[in-house]
Amino acid sequence: MPPNNPRVRIQGTVRYESYGFEEIEGKLVKKVREHVYDRILARDVVRIIFFLPHDHHHLITGVAHALDSYLRAIDGHPGALSEYTCCWWESFKLTETGWDRIRETLEPKKPRFFEDYEPHDARFAEKDGADPYFTLFGEQGNGYSFKYHARLPWREPPPPSVSVLSATLPTEHLEEHGVQHVRELAMTMASRLPFATGHAGLALDLWHPIYDQLDRLRTEIFRHPGFDVRKASHFDGMGTRVDGIHWMNFLGPPVLSELGGAAGLRARLHSPATSVQELEGERTVITLGDAPEAGDTTQGQTLPAYRELARLLEPHLEPFPWGYLARKSPEVEEELRRWWRRFLD
Repeated sequence: MPPNNPRVRIQGTVRYESYGFEEIEGKLVKKVREHVYDRILARDVVRIIFFLPHDHHHLITGVAHALDSYLRAIDGHPGALSEYTCCWWESFKLTETGWDRIRETLEPKKPRFFEDYEPHDARFAEKDGADPYFTLFGEQGNGYSFKYHARLPWREPPPPSVSVLSATLPTEHLEEHGVQHVRELAMTMASRLPFATGHAGLALDLWHPIYDQLDRLRTEIFRHPGFDVRKASHFDGMGTRVDGIHWMNFLGPPVLSELGGAAGLRARLHSPATSVQELEGERTVITLGDAPEAGDTTQGQTLPAYRELARLLEPHLEPFPWGYLARKSPEVEEELRRWWRRFLD
């Protein structure tokens, strides 16, 4: 059974404006409409994510396998996935047409490199499907999702550019099906993905960025360091850097070789909760405990295995990603920087 981790659910009001036209006295007048509705702004999930330094045409088989593995894992949960986006399409109800679009995205096509676009066409490369992506999700706040976004294909890709694949499960799924079910899903998804890094563990699924919700979530994220709040995506240019410390930590080249491979990791990691498992293709997974843990600093649960791995991986960790906040709020930046280093300081 997984540890008795806390549930985090933050309900709030979302406001946004949309624009339309209304005919008044024979003339079309632009109207602004305000929409207000309640939704879950933050909820606890298990997140699985992989950073893939490869173009889409090298990833199709692995992505299709990961998607099929995820769908099998959530079988028996009707409505888990009910909407989708695909490439530049807006979100729609998930129907057979939607599945056709997603499967078409995963069909092999001759790659077209970004350098081959004429200057006047390059800005439309995304709509041309140069960086295919799709998202599957369920009723708002239900905790299920599957996302894939390929990088733009260059003949010589910029080193930070990666494709990103991620999936989430509500923590209720973990409690219902058990830790082994989730562990096997993460391992199966990883098995055919040529990742540089990746991870699986507890996270907060956020509707707004963390810096917009810090007042609501401050107590939770500092008390329970095992929750991740970083919404990494292909836009972040992760490259081969490591996105923090988590329950399951997947490492491939070049970071793994720089650490001396699985043998080097075992020699330097001594926590009894830590296991190092070699995978095919010069890859490995470091698992911190039998199940993901949120920790509780008020009870002295500081997750020592996580802290040990953080010290080992510190030279390879992604630099603090929210530095631009200094122009908006130095106080928020400093607070989030302290959270970012919660396993190091």
